[in-house]
Amino acid sequence: MAAGVFANYAIPSFARGGAVVEQIEPATTSALSLFGYGQVQLAPGPLQTQFEENHKLLLSLSEDSLLRPYRIREGLPAPGTDLGGWYDTNAFAPGFTYGQWMSALARFYAATGDAATRDKINRLIAGYAATISTAGKFYEENRFPAYIYDKLVLGLIDAHTYAGSPAAFHTLDRATDAAWSHLPPHAMPHQEAPLVAREDFTEHVWDESYTISENLFLAAQRTGNPRYLEMAKRYLFDSEYYDPLSRGENVLPGRHAYSHMNSLSSAAAAYLALGSEKHLRAAKNGFAFVHEQSYATGGWGPDEHFVVPGSSALFDSLTKTHASFETPCGSYAHFKLTRYLLRITKDPGYGDSMERVLYNTILGAKPLTPSGDAFYYADNNFDGSKFYHQDKWPCCSGTLPQIAADYRISAYFQDARGIYVNLYLPSTLIATHSKASISLTQTTEYPYDSHIRLDFAVTKPTIFSLFLRIPEWAKGASLAVNGMRDSQELAPGTFAELRREWKASDRVELNLPLTQRLEPIDARHPNTVALVCGPLVLMPLKSTQTARITRGTLFSAKQSFARSRLYAAAVANSFPIQFKAFPDIGDEHYATYVTLSPA
Repeated sequence: MAAGVFANYAIPSFARGGAVVEQIEPATTSALSLFGYGQVQLAPGPLQTQFEENHKLLLSLSEDSLLRPYRIREGLPAPGTDLGGWYDTNAFAPGFTYGQWMSALARFYAATGDAATRDKINRLIAGYAATISTAGKFYEENRFPAYIYDKLVLGLIDAHTYAGSPAAFHTLDRATDAAWSHLPPHAMPHQEAPLVAREDFTEHVWDESYTISENLFLAAQRTGNPRYLEMAKRYLFDSEYYDPLSRGENVLPGRHAYSHMNSLSSAAAAYLALGSEKHLRAAKNGFAFVHEQSYATGGWGPDEHFVVPGSSALFDSLTKTHASFETPCGSYAHFKLTRYLLRITKDPGYGDSMERVLYNTILGAKPLTPSGDAFYYADNNFDGSKFYHQDKWPCCSGTLPQIAADYRISAYFQDARGIYVNLYLPSTLIATHSKASISLTQTTEYPYDSHIRLDFAVTKPTIFSLFLRIPEWAKGASLAVNGMRDSQELAPGTFAELRREWKASDRVELNLPLTQRLEPIDARHPNTVALVCGPLVLMPLKSTQTARITRGTLFSAKQSFARSRLYAAAVANSFPIQFKAFPDIGDEHYATYVTLSPA
């Protein structure tokens, strides 16, 4: 480890040796590094609640039920009962979330050191390994061989890295042998309809082979096996996707949104692993094209497809669909890509985008239930509501536990100069630097309050920089150190740097004014707007809306009392309009956007 780089500290068990999810050793860059799952502890609150709910649910799932599709398809005895929904033997996507849940459990173990979690991971590996045949019968007449193999790769390498599972890498090699003859020869495009009259499972119609390079790059790094590096390069989606994106050509419209956002992480991983500037350009340009067609919430992809930026497609979606954003899957892909790009570029704009998605989509997801009810879509319709997907155990039941685990590794980053604070949320970071143990505790009610307090505890004075993300909207931000106002100007859209010798009991206080602004749905409809306060979209509750809403009405919205989660705007001769942020909405109907009336 280079001198001055922050080290892992007090991480449970094998998490100490593998502190990150995407920590591919850079070929040509000095990218920011991630802290380990066990180095960040979340204080009680919505993020920790989501973490605990998903951890508890995965621990409760029957291993026999999880293994039934694998056992039955391989002609083995299969005790237990079906899980249901998309997951079962002859259902839409048999066994498809097995690897994701293994991955999430490994991350939960890295964060908690819970022995029962480690033991379940090892049983899941042993149970799956016993189903593997050389011919890979499991994949016969399976719509998603690449998708399922991709998730198994990640689950097995995470199990080894974060839970020290001794059989994980050997099982990965056997899993690869079994899947190999069922994978396409290269990344194949997603088709919207079968290529022949019947559903032809052999043509990879709906499969997502164009996403799998990222986890293969990780497998190559973690196992040292060159086979996975060659596979990662083989499945790079170059000619149809990365090449035109690298040239600035927007080829996103019409494509399946979540999987092609996910594919951009493979491009970022290719840059880190291979030093390929083309793939970095593709990832950056692809993200920019997504940003151009995003809602004020940060979400994108109505009806799971990218649209043409500048068209009326987003506006039309406010009345034509309730499937506005594929929330757990889309958020997981969004967090991964913005982590990569923030690490590579140190551009805080990617943190701003991550924050939007956190507070306006995923943190408001209804919880996954033991019977497989899963929150799939955030609804931005003029008459929006929260609802579960019609089918049990859809794909978002795989990504919700993963992103709930990953909040920890999205909050803080590090390089040789110091600590980068990306997300402002109640939490404690533990690290070491220059043989000093460091604890950094955030106390805040942000984004409902503008004040953020960061308290240091260090075992000896030590010099390093603290970098604080100043959001692009945060004009007039200020900070103080130990009660003394810092004189530097905090430019929006930058990381403010505080470099000093830090001592025990040092305190930094950051104030980010929560300015209100109106963001139109698109340039063609400037009077259809969302009310945004800081990073929060304030959504008017349908039961309190009146016929006339003006700009003045929206700008009069204020918290009902200090740090309240309920906002209200006075309306002449009428009851006030009430507003809530997405995480605070329950069964109420709401609107993300409103159409303004003349003043």
